[in-house]
Amino acid sequence: MATLDTTLARVTQRIVERSRPGRGHYLDLIERARDAGVNRPHLSCGNLAHGFAASGEDKPTLRKGKSPNIGIVTAYNDMLSAHQPYGRYPDQIKVWAREAGATAQVAGGVPAMCDGVTQGQDSMDLSLFSRDVIAMGTAVALSHGMFEGALLLGICDKIVPGLLIGALRFGHLPTILVPAGPMSSGLPNKEKARVRQLFAEGKVGRDELLEAESESYHDAGTCTFYGTANSNQMMMEMMGLHLPGASFVNPRDKLRQELTRAAVHRVVEIAWNDGDYRPLGHCVDEKAVVNAIVGLLATGGSTNHFIHIPAIARSAGIIVDWNDMDELSRVVPLIASIYPNGAGDVNGFAAAGGMPFVIRELLDAGLVHDDILTVYGNSLGDGAREPLLGAEAELSWEAPPAVSRNEKLLRPVSEPFQLEGGLRLVEGNLGRGTIKVSAVEPSRWTTEAPCRVFADQNAVLTAFKSGELERDVVVVVRFQGPAANGMPELHKLTPPLGVLQDRGFAVALLTDGRMSGASGKVPAAIHVTPEAGKAGPIAKLRDGDIVRICAHTGQLEALIDQAEWDLRPLAEAPPPAWGTGRELFAMMRHHCDPAEMGGSAMLAEAGL
Repeated sequence: MATLDTTLARVTQRIVERSRPGRGHYLDLIERARDAGVNRPHLSCGNLAHGFAASGEDKPTLRKGKSPNIGIVTAYNDMLSAHQPYGRYPDQIKVWAREAGATAQVAGGVPAMCDGVTQGQDSMDLSLFSRDVIAMGTAVALSHGMFEGALLLGICDKIVPGLLIGALRFGHLPTILVPAGPMSSGLPNKEKARVRQLFAEGKVGRDELLEAESESYHDAGTCTFYGTANSNQMMMEMMGLHLPGASFVNPRDKLRQELTRAAVHRVVEIAWNDGDYRPLGHCVDEKAVVNAIVGLLATGGSTNHFIHIPAIARSAGIIVDWNDMDELSRVVPLIASIYPNGAGDVNGFAAAGGMPFVIRELLDAGLVHDDILTVYGNSLGDGAREPLLGAEAELSWEAPPAVSRNEKLLRPVSEPFQLEGGLRLVEGNLGRGTIKVSAVEPSRWTTEAPCRVFADQNAVLTAFKSGELERDVVVVVRFQGPAANGMPELHKLTPPLGVLQDRGFAVALLTDGRMSGASGKVPAAIHVTPEAGKAGPIAKLRDGDIVRICAHTGQLEALIDQAEWDLRPLAEAPPPAWGTGRELFAMMRHHCDPAEMGGSAMLAEAGL
């Protein structure tokens, strides 16, 4: 086994020490939940009768109470392409549970919001806080005490973090996350981006744009670019919470069904009344969280996880911050190049060797922890295997390829695309923020230019169309943080800013909002905290101030005389918006944590 990288070991130990009080309290909590919490042995006859009243052929087994009962929490809806395949999963899972001598019940459903549908719309203000809603819905589903294990059916942006945050509060339950896979490849993502920019310039119309989008997003499954949804799947493999190689198998592939069947059988094997008991709260420890961060950096994953990882960790009593992530980024090489960081999509990445190759490479370099409790084996290394079907459709696993099958998408640690990870911390007199540089040309990692300040992304689009941004410019979009308006993604700004950059201007975005997992070639300092809505210094900026953003040095500075800066008043926040249900989330905006802590009202109020 390779010697563990010294930076990885140091950062992990720092997280362990920082988390010791909260982690100890958490482990005590889940131990009590197993021994004396709400569970089937402690339910009254009335409780239990209600729990299996409508269970049909499983009713006698549930009544005896001697076999594991698996709770299914599903994010199914048939509007969202990634979650549409889940519609048939519960019936299949029940059959496969019976094969293993167990039962399964749908414990509950949670909402699955699609940022692809809501991008640039008022309803996007609900997006981040939908994660809290999903976590609370998961808690409600599992609160009935009917289950000895759980299967979480979810894939996309806030959904996997929300499911995991909620399930971790029931961390005594063995739990496996069950993906449904990406859609088959359609119109190449790079071509889709080209048409978007042409539309932003007025060179093609809505019909041409809709045709390109429809050819790209064309079937059931996740979008094929490497955004938050697919980064979620990567992280679950890095944490050992999927079956090996399960992430990127298409929904219509027979292998997909057999992997789900195997997940059902496996969760029965590790259920709490079995000899191979593997509770979720023990699987998700400090080392597993660090592995998720390393995977994110090594593959150039979504910037959204700079918010989601701290929130997931807190639900397990673990505290991580952006300094931890930035320090790891300095030693973790970028070994994947998937759109928007490269030309290929996740299907091409999987064909090149995918997650089994990534895990094997990182283990061999001493860049991840092998000694974690996984749902499938005795180490993370047991997950460095590719699934395949034999001649009789039997499922097996084999070692990943010795060399990448496509070095344009996937490379060994010894020959990376970049020597460091794709995400950085920037900080200064404007606060702290993050920047994804894996898709940005190194010549653009530093931008110093006069700023133009906006409080709404639609105002940016209006200024672009009127030619007001035809110059070197740092576009500032503030009052977009969790407390101000729920921290929407501002991905709608990517095409116009990309146009300005292609015209030869030095362009960057500065915002206390999010830019999504599809952050691309334009440098963007995002998640800035303290946010403008909490009296953050970004609220002091005025049109024409010179702003410097540098990923090389980690600077986020307004180049203003200090005396003047200290005296400058804060801009007044716009009034809270109503409509599209946004007013229902006022309590969450009021109570939420800063972005670096995860931007959660639920965790803040729980004292986690």
